[in-house]
Amino acid sequence: MASRPFAWEKSYPPGVRWDAPIRVTTLGTLVDEAAASFDERPAFEFRDQFISYAELGRRSDAFGGALLRAGLGRNDTVALYLPNTPYHPISFFGAAKAGIRLAHLSPLDAERVLAYKLKDAGARTLVTTDIAPLFGTALKLFDAGLIDRLIVTEDAAFGPSGIPTLPIPDKPGIVTFSSFVDGAARPAAWPEVKPDDVALLQYTGGTTGMPKGAMLSHGNLTSAVSIYDAWQVALPTGDPAKDKIILVLPLFHIYALTSVMLRQLTRGSCLMLRMRFDPDQTFDDFEKRRATIFPGVPTMWIALVNHPRFATVDLSSLIYAASGGAPLPVEIARRFESRAGFRLTGGWGMTETSPAGTNVPNTGLSKPGTIGLPLPGLELDICALDDPHKVLPPGEIGEIRIRGPNVTRGYWNKPEESKASYADGWFLTGDIGFMDEDGFFFIVDRKKDMIISGGFNVYPQMIEQVVYEHPAVAEVIVLGVPDSYRGEAAKAFVTLREGAKPFTLEELQVFLKDKVGKHEMPAALEFRDSLPKTPVGKLSRAELRSEIKAVG
Repeated sequence: MASRPFAWEKSYPPGVRWDAPIRVTTLGTLVDEAAASFDERPAFEFRDQFISYAELGRRSDAFGGALLRAGLGRNDTVALYLPNTPYHPISFFGAAKAGIRLAHLSPLDAERVLAYKLKDAGARTLVTTDIAPLFGTALKLFDAGLIDRLIVTEDAAFGPSGIPTLPIPDKPGIVTFSSFVDGAARPAAWPEVKPDDVALLQYTGGTTGMPKGAMLSHGNLTSAVSIYDAWQVALPTGDPAKDKIILVLPLFHIYALTSVMLRQLTRGSCLMLRMRFDPDQTFDDFEKRRATIFPGVPTMWIALVNHPRFATVDLSSLIYAASGGAPLPVEIARRFESRAGFRLTGGWGMTETSPAGTNVPNTGLSKPGTIGLPLPGLELDICALDDPHKVLPPGEIGEIRIRGPNVTRGYWNKPEESKASYADGWFLTGDIGFMDEDGFFFIVDRKKDMIISGGFNVYPQMIEQVVYEHPAVAEVIVLGVPDSYRGEAAKAFVTLREGAKPFTLEELQVFLKDKVGKHEMPAALEFRDSLPKTPVGKLSRAELRSEIKAVG
């Protein structure tokens, strides 16, 4: 450990201690304690129906028991392919208590990526929904032999929604969630689960090839919750028994999973579960349901602040708001503060850090553009770009490194990439930035070519690989370009094959529809006679990026 005090401790809000005790335990312990402590208090509100903490505990126990009854155990992986529905936490905690690894699949993923993740994770059991088109895609994966058991949750169980569903076919290996858990209960004794056991394979995009699964242990996830709790004293949150948190961020994403769901369940708050983001629904949650906390991503805040209702909406119930997942435009934060009377704060984290990292204080020093201060129990520093073992002083730009109990030990099935991600026990984030004299961190660029679009990581090479499948494309480079709504969006720069005719952006998007996720879809297209290359003949994103900057 570096010598203390750290530079950032002097900037901590009153009451926050860097050396606060950080608890490391298991997910099963967290949910059991919450169920026992908060009992009939509502844990989730979904379509105006409530699920109590006690019911969450009972239903998680039943699902975990059903998995064990089906012969699944600690060497197995169960994949969750779900939108925001109560079935997610029930399945998540049930599998975790049974000592089974989980893998999140994103409804935004293309079919080929889903197939890859299932194979890589070794997940032969998939929990999904009968909502179209998710169920349609799940059926394709099942029919392709990628899944042995398909457990299908029925959306109508929580009341009518108007969302189209598909009939569940009567096939061996396909079973409804209710049938799967019928008669199952908490076992006499759960399998032994230790904090070091891998709880979750959380996939994050690879800069080359397909995504890689960050191995997040029970200890990683629960320590992240404790780290947030240690920072909690700095936040103006009220009585947890009265707090109502809007949970519209997708639970398959680490931000919603840990920073919102796990954290708030340990506080005994009520999570208002929303399947999709709609500004009017959010405004109604403020005014009619008196939501007290709303964590979002920049695209949500941009939509809310630019909405006609924002000028008059009653925000008096709201006591805390946060933005994460991508940089928040300073102007949006300013406009929110002028209406709400308090800061729209945020922070920085990664899938690999579960995702605790930094946070911007709600009071005190205000530094536009900062990602904030390292959270309690975490160490961050800046290392030289050409030498990850060399630590740089405040003000100098380099790569951000981090270490703490919440940091992954590596990537599933990728020992070489895992080894390359660390230096002297510190995780190399790939983010380029600096720390100022007050201990505040700033990000100025990304070492890798990642695009952050609407809070989701988008990797140019993956898009390029499928654009190359277009019969008219000779070469392509994909870059991130500014987007007023998503922050960044992908733009494809294309040269055509000899004799090929140009095509429109819309035609390209149709071609890519089943090959990339919605968040990866190029939002712009430009044809060029040639693309820049390195001296050895490789296409050069760096040179193209510099060329674009040079012409303004």
